Amino acid sequence: MFKLEPRTAPSTMMMLASPVLALATTVLVGVLLFIALGRDPVAGLHMFFVAPLMGSYALSELSLKATPLILIALGLAVCFRANIWNIGAEGQFIMGAVFAGGVAMQVAPGSSHWLVVAALAAGVLGGMFWAAIVALLRDRFHANEILVSLMLVYVAEMVLSYLVYGPWKDPHGYNFPQSITFVDAVRVPKLMPGLRMNVGIYIAGVAVLCCAVFLARTYAGFQLLVGGLAPAAARYAGFSSRQALWMAMLLSGGLAGLAGGLDAVGPQGQLTPFIPMGYGFGAIIVAFVGRLHPVGIVFSAVLMSMFYIGGELAQSRLGLPKALTGVFQGLLLFALLACDTFIHQKLRWVRA
Repeated sequence: MFKLEPRTAPSTMMMLASPVLALATTVLVGVLLFIALGRDPVAGLHMFFVAPLMGSYALSELSLKATPLILIALGLAVCFRANIWNIGAEGQFIMGAVFAGGVAMQVAPGSSHWLVVAALAAGVLGGMFWAAIVALLRDRFHANEILVSLMLVYVAEMVLSYLVYGPWKDPHGYNFPQSITFVDAVRVPKLMPGLRMNVGIYIAGVAVLCCAVFLARTYAGFQLLVGGLAPAAARYAGFSSRQALWMAMLLSGGLAGLAGGLDAVGPQGQLTPFIPMGYGFGAIIVAFVGRLHPVGIVFSAVLMSMFYIGGELAQSRLGLPKALTGVFQGLLLFALLACDTFIHQKLRWVRA
């Protein structure tokens, strides 16, 4: 029978090439999937890997999807490196949108355009507040942060639904479950006329730089890394596990809330029950494919955004289900896990 044995020295080159191998495996399985569905595999791959990059409009839409993925994945990478498993970034994203939308609804026409900063700051606070619930329950009652953060996603969805179906419902919205449309003064500025690309992409770029400096050049970032890699050594050095927990969760929640605020006062322009886009769950894959490194996360987020757009194009042009997006995301994650398994372990035949 076959048996997996740990390698004495995993190859650094293969570890760097693992995401590329995982992508190649995903493409190969995708070809077989298109053939099984009776579709031209070349046309299918074109929808996922070429069409999202063709033209200024396509790149604009790509940036809108990549921005929240980058922001959320950065926060998740900090948590995962510290061995803290925040699986509820989707809920923090929703609460960021709710808090930012609540501020945006109070802004009157003709107000200062700088109030968009207040709306985004409210989004950050909303995400931090939702993440703080998870940190508090783990810190005080030793609750499992995986279960708590995941269950709070559904609570956040209920809060959003209550608001848009109830007190925040637009009285002139023909009974649709939506808030009023936010005034232009509180909308995120666009970069080009006629396109939806906005300054959120610059905010994401600054966040990548700050996160890279935080993890590699600050004492607090070093504490988080040591706590995640060697908890016993961290305790021996006097590093506070409670401080690491709160720091990682608040940072992750704040970035997810910022992403939600950018989405609410950016392309959405109002609150609806469809604010949850699955970015919080997709960002988990983005973080791991990007090797929990800020620069790797950027490339991984672009790839994941191509999957989102490719799924929409495959649905409208090829008649395939939109769920194909999730299939490609899952294939990429499982392929990466398989590659990592064989990088760190070798397959050996052992006689029964």
